Amino acid sequence: MTQLEKELTGLMTKDPTIVNENANKDSETFSTMRDLTAGVVSKSYALDYLLPKHVAEAHRKGEIHFHDLDYHPFQPLTNCCLIDAKGMLAQGFQIGNAQVTSPKSIQTAAAQLVQIIANVSSSQYGGCTIDRVDELLSTYAKYNEQKHRDIAQQFVDEAHIETYVDQRVTQDISDAIESLEYEINTLYTSNGQTPFVTLGFGLGTDELSRKVQTAILKTRIKGLGKDRITAIFPKLVFSIKKGTNLAPSDPNYDIKQLALKCSMKRMYPDILNYDKTVELLGDFKAPMGCRSFLPAWQNENGEYENSGRCNLGVVTLNVPRIAIESEGDIERFWILFDERMQVLHDALAYRIERVKEAVPNNAPILYKRGAFKYRLDENDSVDALFNKQRATVSMGYIGLYEAATVFFGPNWETNADAKAFTLEILKKMQAYQYSWTEAHDIWFSIYSTPSESLTDRFCRLDYEAFGSIPDITDKGYYQNSFHYDVRKDVTPFEKLDFEKDYPHFASGGYIHYCEYPKLDHNVKALEAVWDYSYDRVSYLGTNIPIDRCYDCGFEGDFETTEKGYSCPHCGNHNPETVDVVKRTCGYLGNPVQRPMIEGRHKEMCARVKHMKANPS
Repeated sequence: MTQLEKELTGLMTKDPTIVNENANKDSETFSTMRDLTAGVVSKSYALDYLLPKHVAEAHRKGEIHFHDLDYHPFQPLTNCCLIDAKGMLAQGFQIGNAQVTSPKSIQTAAAQLVQIIANVSSSQYGGCTIDRVDELLSTYAKYNEQKHRDIAQQFVDEAHIETYVDQRVTQDISDAIESLEYEINTLYTSNGQTPFVTLGFGLGTDELSRKVQTAILKTRIKGLGKDRITAIFPKLVFSIKKGTNLAPSDPNYDIKQLALKCSMKRMYPDILNYDKTVELLGDFKAPMGCRSFLPAWQNENGEYENSGRCNLGVVTLNVPRIAIESEGDIERFWILFDERMQVLHDALAYRIERVKEAVPNNAPILYKRGAFKYRLDENDSVDALFNKQRATVSMGYIGLYEAATVFFGPNWETNADAKAFTLEILKKMQAYQYSWTEAHDIWFSIYSTPSESLTDRFCRLDYEAFGSIPDITDKGYYQNSFHYDVRKDVTPFEKLDFEKDYPHFASGGYIHYCEYPKLDHNVKALEAVWDYSYDRVSYLGTNIPIDRCYDCGFEGDFETTEKGYSCPHCGNHNPETVDVVKRTCGYLGNPVQRPMIEGRHKEMCARVKHMKANPS
């Protein structure tokens, strides 16, 4: 059988390495299976006929990973972006045959955002973000405020007008946000999944922005449907800033308290620390979808510009394989590293040139209707929105833990020489980054890869090539990017101190996680970690057990077995009567309904086993 025939057969027989590659794609549905089938064909064609031969061979061997081959380069699609939602709502836009004018209420604005998200997500393959959504929607809540005040002045006693207006506007905002959440979670894009969308918020201090922030958090805490399940999307990223919401004396500190409660109950929001983010990136912005960040960039007028920019794709380097092949010889490691980096360059250079072959009519919402800010004519070159380093392309990496283990043993995290070695890997990548950026006029970013399936794939291929190697290939997964070994006993504070150095060299994509047992109502414990992180890391996620069983009412952490998840109280593992939510990447996922691939599941097992053994 050809490789294409094998993979199509794998689809038909539900091979988990194929149908479960994305934990948020329900492979039981026709629409998702159609997308998976198209993806298998596109991937096969790309490897056989499109990619440079040495790049395709390196991908097949597992020396590098050319991400999202099921979409790109068969089609010249872009990856992820920050949508210029502010410009689209203000100026109006077109979707299909409909000309959409600027909204005159927060309800209409929220509805238009959903349509924008759906169309953008169907025109690219990565995540999208609407940043500072609280400040954006507060603009349109002012229309509601004025409308209710006009009505109140006719029918309400003057002494009660402001109370009436406040109550009505608060309800309008709550209704709009709840509709936004439900509509996003009921969408299916052309990719066969709910849009991978992130909402950034938290910096607005005016009263309407505060109401939007409150509504976002209360809606998420409330949950979806009659069973109040945890919403997987949109991903929520709450910004924390000194003088705004960090300390009890700050005007939005009460909203930070609500964010803490929300994170304890629903795992989101993740937090984005303002000052450290500006230090790493040059200015402040949310990630594009999961963890991909843009550097500061100024347009021709000298204005900093973020919304409307995008990423052109990722190629990830298998660092553990280089270490394994070096056989403990550090000089040989660096020789092999330089060779693989040249292959990585060729793969990324091909991505750039392929995306430039798109024309504006391929994705009107992106190129002609304002999602990428500037509205091109049908004959314009799309490169005008990418060049001058406006767009990024990403140099991914995985497995710093395993690479250092080859040279320093499995418990190297407290060894200064070992950590210096892992940082040196990123420093050498950074030298290539600057050189390639200058040569291609696209910003090459170093990306701490969101390896939902890659943790499994690289390890599996290296196991086949080199056999079982203790603490490296024998685990069944590789540790993602710079993260601390999940099997180790370490406090959140120690973990943050260990990881904080890496994003300085890999600011094109990163996130830190801290693992917790169920904290119940111990808000101060989580706040202590959030506050500790402020001057140390930019972007922090909370991983906490929030599983629920509807048969017996148990809430907490389900039993993690080699086959899946079950209620520790009654043994229930029926997908219809449990709500199991795990972080499978930068996003959350429902691994009971949509199982994770084996390596990612083994990593999850290790994490949960460690938390139970070390509840402190």
